[in-house]
Amino acid sequence: MKQKIVEAALEVYREKGAKFTMDDLANKLGMSKKTIYTIIPDKRTLFTDMVNYTFDAIKRSEEEIMKEPDLSTVDRLRKILGVMPDQVAGLDFTQLYSMRSKYPEAYTLIADRIESGWDYTIALLNQGVEEGVFRPVNITIFQMVYESSLERFLNGSELEDNKINYMDALHHLVDLLIDGISVNS
Repeated sequence: MKQKIVEAALEVYREKGAKFTMDDLANKLGMSKKTIYTIIPDKRTLFTDMVNYTFDAIKRSEEEIMKEPDLSTVDRLRKILGVMPDQVAGLDFTQLYSMRSKYPEAYTLIADRIESGWDYTIALLNQGVEEGVFRPVNITIFQMVYESSLERFLNGSELEDNKINYMDALHHLVDLLIDGISVNS
């Protein structure tokens, strides 16, 4: 039931942004707010659960990418860095900044999750250097550029001001990073 509520909350978030109400969620689920509150005690917890659900889905997608036998190291890294599972596709991640003041726990969790789980990426970077498809790169700097770019996407207004959606920005960032370290670029 909790997963059903979180998935519905993500749908309502997709439609209304971070300012959706628990009434909106209850209507989407066809249940009372009271029932929701027996499972998820408040909106702060709901946002934290939504963040965890999203990043858990991303990690599952990364694991699937790592199992794809026909991908080159370059393509595998490109997919890992730009992964967006179907469950969370279409979410406007730029609205997450509004969560910073109202839901700081969820926002901090976002930052923590972005900064963790780099094992596959680091392994692919090292593998690419060994294969000769990537030039040697300082992994700490690579990680910092990626993380700080994502944070800027979430915190800044540039994407919205320039009518660039989050996924287009993410794919452009990944292209810049991969093409920047590729030997054949």
